[in-house]
Amino acid sequence: MKKIINPWKDVEGYNCFGCAPQNPSGLKMEFYEDGDDIVSYWKPDDKYQGWLNTLHGGIQAVLLDEVCGWVVMRKLQTAGVTSKMETRYLKPVHTTDKLLTLRASIREQRRNIVIIEATLTNESGEVCTQAVCTYFAFPREKAEHEMHFHECKAEGDSM
Repeated sequence: MKKIINPWKDVEGYNCFGCAPQNPSGLKMEFYEDGDDIVSYWKPDDKYQGWLNTLHGGIQAVLLDEVCGWVVMRKLQTAGVTSKMETRYLKPVHTTDKLLTLRASIREQRRNIVIIEATLTNESGEVCTQAVCTYFAFPREKAEHEMHFHECKAEGDSM
């Protein structure tokens, strides 16, 4: 498994709620490439609860949407936007868990439309939440000019 290098880490004004490491209110997600999958490990915190010791469903959706977005960046080497997201909450996610695992991969691609499946798994290995995200992947030129995206490398990639 290779750690993915955040392509925006040095962009002035970058403050993504999901993945900016310096956002004090953000989730500070990091990502890894594991074969066809993009994976993130995230420690829940009670400041993100919806109910006692339960991770808010909106935060779960953010986590799943974010890992799907990183699939587009790493696997397709471009940026994109979510156009639709279907989320299934199967069981509660506890803020007392030590670590959650998010995993996503491309299910289907038709030109610029990318269907990505994602799961959120608790520390016991149970799938608690599933999502299917439909992304619109930008043409590379648009991603470069409008999103400041140049490439998404992982540690150990040749430079």
